[in-house]
Amino acid sequence: MGEIEDKSGLEQVAAAAQAAADAPTRRGLPPVHLWDPAHFGEIDIVIRKDGSWVHEGGVIGREALVRLFSTILRKDPDGIYLVTPHEKLRITVEDAPFVAVSVDRDGEALRFLTNVGDEVEAGPEHPIRVQTDAEGEPRPYLHVRAGLEALITRPVFYELVAMAEERPAGEGVELGLVSNGGWFPIGALEAPVR
Repeated sequence: MGEIEDKSGLEQVAAAAQAAADAPTRRGLPPVHLWDPAHFGEIDIVIRKDGSWVHEGGVIGREALVRLFSTILRKDPDGIYLVTPHEKLRITVEDAPFVAVSVDRDGEALRFLTNVGDEVEAGPEHPIRVQTDAEGEPRPYLHVRAGLEALITRPVFYELVAMAEERPAGEGVELGLVSNGGWFPIGALEAPVR
């Protein structure tokens, strides 16, 4: 722990995250939901709407570092944090912490890839949702893990629309997708005028 404490800011978080990732018992993601560190604060990291990570005004260009940090993200009721066994640091997220950059259909499953390398199959535990922004444009999201979502990019959303099927809904028709047994509406069509 002394080595980690001797470092400051971003280096300290990176060292702690790497230590958690290198732990011999590690399987999958670090157990950030179990950590309750005594040190709490903020760090000047912003995850922009396009998925880029910025520290003190400069883009973090090291992809491996961004991927490492993405594994220690946690959403709490009051914000999104980088969490290590030693500290919990609030960051700013402009929209969603991840971006879904591709999708493939594999039988009944829609498999997404995020900008940080997460592979997520849509389904009841990883739903797709679409909200409408202030300009009336759809903003589609995929649940990745523990309340953290990925914004689905426009090209990927267009692929989803091309794969969508229609179902009657009220006075119109609903467009949606089936994945792993779940139905995910992505838009509505008005019923034709008779």
